[in-house]
Amino acid sequence: MDSLQQMYQQVILDHAKKPHGRTPGAPEQLGAAASSVTENGTMTATSHQVNPTCGDEITLTLKTKDGKIQELVWQGQGCSISQASASVMTDLVSQAPLVHAKETEQLFFQLMNSRGQGLDDDAEDELGDAVAFTGTSQYPARIKCALLGWMALKDAIAKAENDG
Repeated sequence: MDSLQQMYQQVILDHAKKPHGRTPGAPEQLGAAASSVTENGTMTATSHQVNPTCGDEITLTLKTKDGKIQELVWQGQGCSISQASASVMTDLVSQAPLVHAKETEQLFFQLMNSRGQGLDDDAEDELGDAVAFTGTSQYPARIKCALLGWMALKDAIAKAENDG
């Protein structure tokens, strides 16, 4: 294994051991409603995603206001890839404008479709630590794990925009 692969593996392990944005408690505590708007204009949207192949689950709650992510928290269980990917995603899009979050989500989907080839340097710079999942894109069964949190993000953003 070359040093780049070792570094990528370490990024995934670090995020899996100490996931960012993960909150303790039952998923229903993250936000019972699929989406809601408060009096101050904050939109809350929740998405629950399950990978039926392996049983990984993630429930993500997104709070947005004025086209920007104010808060992103999630609760989940599953393999190190699904949990680490959600953690990296949290770092990349927390406090970001929704437009940026959607662009980042699309880049990650492109990375997962690269079959281990990666993306151009600019795209990989945008993805930061998420490029650690390049090797994952070689294994179709693992791609679903890496995309689980991103699917929850995509769904929650759509709910926030449709109900906002």
